[in-house]
Amino acid sequence: MSILALPSYVQKLPKKARIPLQTCVYGLGAGVVTVGFQVGMSRLYDATFVNLSHQSTSIFLIGTFLVLMSTSLMVGWLLSSFCREASGSGIPQLKVAFWRDFGFVPWRVVWVKFIAGILSIGGGSSLGREGPSVQLAGGLGSKLGGILGEAKQNRRAAAASGAAAGLAAAFNTPLASVTFVLEEIIQDLNSRMLGGVLLAAVIGALVVHGLLGPQPAFTLGNVESPSWLVYVITPFVAAFAGLSGMVFQKTTLGLRAKRKHFRHVPAWILPSFGALITWCLGIAVFLTTHRLGVFSLGYADLSDALGGHLAWQLAGLLLITKLIATFSCYGFGGCGGVFSPTLFFGAMSGVFVAGLCNLIVPLTTSDVVALAVVGMSACLGAVVRAPVTGILIVFEMTHEFSLVPLLMLGSLVSQAVSYKLSKESLYDAILAQDGIHIDRIVPPRDLQSWQQLPVSTIAKFQPVVVADLEPVQLEQFLQEHPYQRFPVIQKGKLAGVLTRREAQAALVEKRSPKLEPAIFCLPARSIKDLQHLLMESHSGLVVILDQIDGNILGLVTLHDLLRAEVSTAERSGD
Repeated sequence: MSILALPSYVQKLPKKARIPLQTCVYGLGAGVVTVGFQVGMSRLYDATFVNLSHQSTSIFLIGTFLVLMSTSLMVGWLLSSFCREASGSGIPQLKVAFWRDFGFVPWRVVWVKFIAGILSIGGGSSLGREGPSVQLAGGLGSKLGGILGEAKQNRRAAAASGAAAGLAAAFNTPLASVTFVLEEIIQDLNSRMLGGVLLAAVIGALVVHGLLGPQPAFTLGNVESPSWLVYVITPFVAAFAGLSGMVFQKTTLGLRAKRKHFRHVPAWILPSFGALITWCLGIAVFLTTHRLGVFSLGYADLSDALGGHLAWQLAGLLLITKLIATFSCYGFGGCGGVFSPTLFFGAMSGVFVAGLCNLIVPLTTSDVVALAVVGMSACLGAVVRAPVTGILIVFEMTHEFSLVPLLMLGSLVSQAVSYKLSKESLYDAILAQDGIHIDRIVPPRDLQSWQQLPVSTIAKFQPVVVADLEPVQLEQFLQEHPYQRFPVIQKGKLAGVLTRREAQAALVEKRSPKLEPAIFCLPARSIKDLQHLLMESHSGLVVILDQIDGNILGLVTLHDLLRAEVSTAERSGD
């Protein structure tokens, strides 16, 4: 059987056999690419920063500067030249692709994310690998879905399965990967996709076990059953860790907003600004402590904290410098995620608060380690707003069941801090900052509630409008725009709707085109009202007008309505 015949062969299989087979392919592909992603950045980092740390001070200073700046410039060039959607964590972008584009992710996102992520994180930028692994694996799952014959409008299961397998392989945490995809991307713990996501996550975990070994991501020191004193201190650690996460979120969003005003600076240079700040902070820390935690993932220092081998003063220093370095790298448009950094912030918060408390009441090394783990879960949960994932991901990475009650208590406190200081998670806030409001993309769970939403929820707000009906200009206009229907403006007012067929016929017959009557409404009208207006429209299009001056704001087609209704029906079916 040739590769060209594979899609038709797979699609002919019975549904009960086809879906598990496809899911296995998604999980296997996502697991392999995630392991390759992880190995690539680890080898680059070891060959550069780790190797240079054993050389003389001057060689380390010059070598790390050249590595960090050159890789960040290459990353900036890749992102600005080929795919801006591959910048940052990638989880918000995958979330949008899942809901707005039915799970379709362009191939360029996958290969750019793979190369740019290895260069960025392996090259020393203070960012995480897990978010990029989710986007990378979800994008590959979408691509594999196309190879197996799935249409662009039917790749949500492929993207979700790939994302779960990718996170399971990145963190070696299959349970947490399932809850994260359900909580953050699908936003429904009872989704009908649960079976496929679970199967893909298991396969992703098996891939990383087979290729890298079954060890947990971190190894704890000797942890005993938490004492009553640890339970008393846990809310303070969780509050401090949650506050650290919120400081990171606010500063990151603030820098991203300011970055948009750097119009005179080429986009490919911007990531190097964050790299330069990271280098300055990382060098200062290395020269005083001989630690590399500010650079890249910082997992070596994080492991020392979880082993009880890190002084609380040093933890405080690493917390501050790592936080500044990370929001600089992310805010200036680098390629990397926030999972690893927030775990780092949380662990250092736990060790720091435990050290302060130890000045008043005696704490054992086991107590300090337990509080560091609480901080990890609390900080991650506060930033991502996925509390179940925050608990499970730390539990699976440490394999310490006795800490679960502490993690649950810490999660409650950190969520309270998070909701008090921010209305949205970091991911949703990033999308809102980019003009994408997630509540307009993710449909409600029932059709009745959806019909009461305003028309603006599904409207297109950058309409292509015809302003000149002269033959020469009209012919050029049709060549530049492939759409079938266009609102027409004459004398500053909406005059009607021009169809492509009528425009082409008018050009051939050398006459003035006839306009269809324009049906219009205000953006606050409900989708239920819109349905009736579309039935009245001969062109299958409704124009959205501004209430004050009557200017055209956007438009809605029958295709937009049907597409949104399919999304709602699928979600209701979950």
